[in-house]
Amino acid sequence: MARGIIPFLSPQTRTTATSAVIATSISTVYPIKLRNGVVSFFFRHTSSRFFCKCSQSLNSQLPLEYTENFSRRMEMASLKPHHRIAMGVSGGADSMALCALMTNWKTCANGDCLDSSGFVDGLLAIIVDHGLRSESKEEAKTVSRWVSDMGIRCEIVHCDWPDGRPKVGHLEEVARDMRYKIFQDVCFQNQIGVLLTAHHADDQAELFVLRLSRNSGVLGLAGMAFTSQLFPKFPCVIGEISDNQGILLVRPFMEFTKEDLYKICNTSNLNWVEDPSNRSSLFARNRIRMALQDTQTCEFRSELQRLIAICRRTRLYVDYICQVLLDQAVTIMPHGYAVIDLGSLNPSKREDICLSRFLALVLQFISQRHRPVRGSASRLLLDYIRTFPCKTSLTAAGCYLCAAPGTKGTKVLVCCSVQSVLPAKTELYSTYPGQEQKQCSSYDVEQIVIDQKYLLKQSTPDASQIHFLDPVFSSSVLAEARRLNILSESTYESILQLQMKETQLFKSKSEAISRSEPKNEVEMVATKEPFRPGQSCYFMSRFFLTWMSHDEMDSCYSSLEDGDQTRDQNCSLCMAGDVVAYVRHMMDEDWLFLAKLANAQDSRNFKQQKFIVNNGMGQVLDKTSLYSNHARSSAQQALRNLKSIPVAARRGLPVIISTEGFLLSIPSIGFNHSPSLIISAQFKPRVPLDGGHNSFI
Repeated sequence: MARGIIPFLSPQTRTTATSAVIATSISTVYPIKLRNGVVSFFFRHTSSRFFCKCSQSLNSQLPLEYTENFSRRMEMASLKPHHRIAMGVSGGADSMALCALMTNWKTCANGDCLDSSGFVDGLLAIIVDHGLRSESKEEAKTVSRWVSDMGIRCEIVHCDWPDGRPKVGHLEEVARDMRYKIFQDVCFQNQIGVLLTAHHADDQAELFVLRLSRNSGVLGLAGMAFTSQLFPKFPCVIGEISDNQGILLVRPFMEFTKEDLYKICNTSNLNWVEDPSNRSSLFARNRIRMALQDTQTCEFRSELQRLIAICRRTRLYVDYICQVLLDQAVTIMPHGYAVIDLGSLNPSKREDICLSRFLALVLQFISQRHRPVRGSASRLLLDYIRTFPCKTSLTAAGCYLCAAPGTKGTKVLVCCSVQSVLPAKTELYSTYPGQEQKQCSSYDVEQIVIDQKYLLKQSTPDASQIHFLDPVFSSSVLAEARRLNILSESTYESILQLQMKETQLFKSKSEAISRSEPKNEVEMVATKEPFRPGQSCYFMSRFFLTWMSHDEMDSCYSSLEDGDQTRDQNCSLCMAGDVVAYVRHMMDEDWLFLAKLANAQDSRNFKQQKFIVNNGMGQVLDKTSLYSNHARSSAQQALRNLKSIPVAARRGLPVIISTEGFLLSIPSIGFNHSPSLIISAQFKPRVPLDGGHNSFI
C-alpha cells in the first residue's frame, strides 16, 4: 500500500458522510480528483462507522451479472461452497470485490453458514503487512476492520526481513515471494487447501506486454493460469505415504476488468485503498499499466484480450499433449533419475513447441530448478532428442543426458548434474509430534484437481483449432496474429510500440544489474547446515532424509542379538550426544572406498580416506577409523545395489559425512557404517513431474 492510506468511499456513502468524516475522523485531508470527476480524500484515520455493510446487505446490492459470472468461474474451478478457502487481501478494489463476491457465493449457497464467532464459515482473509513503511501496520489493521465488518475472518501477518529491506531492483519479486510463502504457511496452519487471488483481465494484459518485451513465446504470453498448485518448502512424508498436493491457487477474476471491480465496490458501498506507488515508473508493470491506459480503446482492449485467449488455448493444448507424452514415454526411477523412451516419444513427429515443453518438464523435475528452458538451451535439447539412436551426451538446465545403458541409444537417461551453476543447498527442519499430520492433510485438493482435470479434458481443443503451434518468439506471435486478422493494423502497431519501449528499458536495466552484481560461480561444497539425529533433511529439493533419534535407536538396539551389539565399542562417532553430520553429493571416490571396504580382510583396522570437499575437491587426507564387521557387510550390499544405478545417476545421490569428513552413510543404496546409524532417503521432489496442475481454461 501507499504512504498513508487512500480509502475510497462509494458514491452513496460519500455524499452523506463527507462532512461527518471531515469533522470527526480525519486528521489530515487532501482532495483528489479521479478521471471520472469524483472527488475522494487522502486521510490517515477512518472512523469505523463507515466500514462496509454486513454480508446480508452486500448480497442484495451486488449486480447479478457479476455474481453469476463469479459462480460460473468457481464451478469451472470445481470449487464448492463447503470447501475451506483463503483469500489474499490487500485492501485494493480488486481484493475488496473478491471479498464481496466470495461472501455472496458462500452465503447464498449455504444459507446459515456462520461459525460460532459470527463469521462466514470456511472463509479466511489473509492480509500481509510487508513492513516496508512505517504506516503499513496501521493500514493492515484498517483493512482488517473493513473485511471483518463484511463477516469474514481475518489474519494479519507481518513480514520479517532478517537480511534487511529488499533492494529496489528486486523489491516486487522478493515481496511477492514472501507474500506467497506467508499465504502457504497460513493455509497449512488453518488446514485450508484453496487460495484465491484477485488477478483480473487488466493484469493479464499488463503481463502480456511485459513478457512480450522479454521475448517470451506463446506459452509465456498465455499469462497467469486460472488455477495452479503451490507446493510447500518441505515434502509431506509419513512413512511411505507422500502427500504432494500443496495449495490450489485460483484466480476467479480472469474474465473481469478493473472497471468491473470498481463497479462492484461502488454498488456494494465498499471502501478500498488506492496505492499511489502503483504509478511509480520505477516498476515495469506500472509503466505498462499507465501506457495501456493511455492507449486503450474498446477495439484495442477486445483485440488484445482475444489474442491472449488464443495464446491460452494454445497453452491448454500443449499442456495436454505433454501430459500424454509424460505418461507414455517417461519412467521415473527411485534413485532420482528419469528414462525417456524415444520410441514411445517419437520426437521427429512432434511439434517444436510441444517437444520443448515436454523436455523442460522432465529436466525441471529431475533438477528441481524451475527456471524456464529457452533460447540456445532449448534448441540444443531439441536437436539432441531428435538424434536417433542417441550416441552422445549433453548437459543442459541442471541435468546430464546420455544414452541409457543397455538400450543401444533407444532410451535417454536424464539425471541431475552436480556441476550446477547454483551451489548445493540443504533445508532442515526438526519434526515434532503432530506436525506431519497437520501439514499433510490434502484438504480436498486432490479431489478438486481430479475434477478439474476431467473438465479440462472435455475442453481441450484439437490441433486444427490452434493458431500458434509454429511461432517461437513474441515477434512471430504478433506477426501471425496480424496475418490472421486477430489484430487490426492500429492495434498491432500500438502493441509493437509498447513492446519496443519496454524492451529497451529492460535491456538498459539488465545491463546495469549485470555490472553491479557478482556472477554465481560453480561451487561444490558440503552443505553448511548441520544434520543431527532426530532430524529430517530435504536435500536439493529432491531427497527427503530422516535420521533416527537416539531414543528410537535405543529401542532398536534392545531387540538386537548380543553378537550384533557393537555400538559401545565402535560407534561413538554416531552415538555421541552432540553428533553433527553434513550432506553432499556422491563422488567417484565414495564407491571406490566402498569397494575397498567390502574386500578388506579386517574391517576393524581398515583405513578410511577422509575427503574434504572444498571448492576444487582436491584435498584428501588419510585417517584411521575403526569399523565393525557391519561396515564391511553393509558396503558389500551397497555395491550390489549400486550396480543397478547408472554411473551418471550415482553422482546425484545424497551422502552423509561427519564433521571430520568421514563417510557415515549413503542411505539410497543402504550403506551405514554401523548398525546404530539409521538414516533413510526417499526421492520425493518438491514439485511433481508435470509441474503441478495448471489450467489455462
